[in-house]
Amino acid sequence: MNFNNLNKFYIISLILILIFASCDSNTVYDKYLSVRTEWNKNNILEFEVEITDTTSLYKYFINIRNSTDYKFRNIYFFLNTQFPDGRRARDTIECILASADGRWLGSGLRDIKSNRILLKNKIKFPQTGIYNFKLEQAMRVDNLQGIEDVGIRIEKE
Repeated sequence: MNFNNLNKFYIISLILILIFASCDSNTVYDKYLSVRTEWNKNNILEFEVEITDTTSLYKYFINIRNSTDYKFRNIYFFLNTQFPDGRRARDTIECILASADGRWLGSGLRDIKSNRILLKNKIKFPQTGIYNFKLEQAMRVDNLQGIEDVGIRIEKE
């Protein structure tokens, strides 16, 4: 191999290693939905997750991407869960996006910050089947500005 081919080989190898290292075999579900411009209180975000293993322990996260133009340091959600057997549960959740002194807690270089907030840890899903999760903003404003994307992530412990 000449010097140029050797450099290309190392670069391609590094890229492949990074791609495979970023794959997370513990991830069961990870999806964002866009709420760009503004999030109307009637715009309910829906996620359908199939659970096939009721013996494992799971972590449940809410993912939020917000702009630095977001006017609050927190966000409240209503989380509505429908179990495979039709039962329902409703929770109110607060997620802190900025410290008391106004510094954004998420990662990101410019005006968009990403947060992965652990909601529940070491949980078991009681049934196999499709779980329906609905998130709605509960901030007492009809049109919430500055939230870009919201998602959920479920992974095995």
